[in-house]
Amino acid sequence: MANNPENPKAKPAPQQVAVAIKQSGSAESLPKIAASGRGLLAEQILELAFEHGVKVREDADLAEILATLDIDSDIPSEAIVAVAEILTRVYEANAAMAARDNVRPLEQTPDSDSPGRNDP
Repeated sequence: MANNPENPKAKPAPQQVAVAIKQSGSAESLPKIAASGRGLLAEQILELAFEHGVKVREDADLAEILATLDIDSDIPSEAIVAVAEILTRVYEANAAMAARDNVRPLEQTPDSDSPGRNDP
């Protein structure tokens, strides 16, 4: 329900939430929160993701959980299965695109700041 001045009990429309996660190259390390925001900031996070070809998944419940965490925090155990699924799909999509384009997929290294983007 949208905010309605005639109905003071009406709930305001929910704000868009966006959370970016990053995975270091180490298999032992957990993914971390790279960015998080609501409203206009969420729109900017999504815009940057689309501009850079970052895969985006819509999961409002997971986004709400992750949005409560501080930047650079490890993903909590309650959310790790969902995040692992997302990362698996992202890596599979990157490999499929690389195969389609006949190029070697970019490798994630411990020094990389973002998955799939390495400087030449």
